Amino acid sequence: MGVSDEYMADLVAYFHPTALDKGDYFLRAGRVCDRLSFHRSGLLRVYATHDEKDVTQWISFKGTMITHLEGLICDVPSPYNFQALTACEFYTIYKKDYLNMSRTVPPWPSLERMLITRCFGFLETRVFSLLSMSGDERYRYLQNTNPDLFDQVPLKYLASMMGMTPESLSRIRKKNTVKAGK
Repeated sequence: MGVSDEYMADLVAYFHPTALDKGDYFLRAGRVCDRLSFHRSGLLRVYATHDEKDVTQWISFKGTMITHLEGLICDVPSPYNFQALTACEFYTIYKKDYLNMSRTVPPWPSLERMLITRCFGFLETRVFSLLSMSGDERYRYLQNTNPDLFDQVPLKYLASMMGMTPESLSRIRKKNTVKAGK
């Protein structure tokens, strides 16, 4: 589903360029999210603290959507911190505009439903992979789908995101590097 030229200018006008410096926060745990952004450049880490240990939920990168959806829609405080690993640029819409967009962009409810459905589908796939794949399979999957992350993100964050210890990830990487003859 696309947006006709008739509504495209109105849709684009709601999104504003925003940026974060390395180390800055898009959102801190305990606060309600007031925006939705599309990631233009850079890397952002989404994490929570559990038993005094940071657990990486996701690394956001160019082309992905970033928000705490439950906070944006239902005013629920985020359990996650969203912190820039590098300088980041986004296209951002703030909550007030997000909630009013359907008044000036009639196709917005259909687009929103599609976005949320894709996000939910992505989460279903991610949960299933964590439950069904071995550590080796999770590593190979991430290596095949986002190989650049291994050069740009500290391995301890990637290990956490894949549900393993940094030591396990090191063993898996070493084993896969030897198999590949590198």
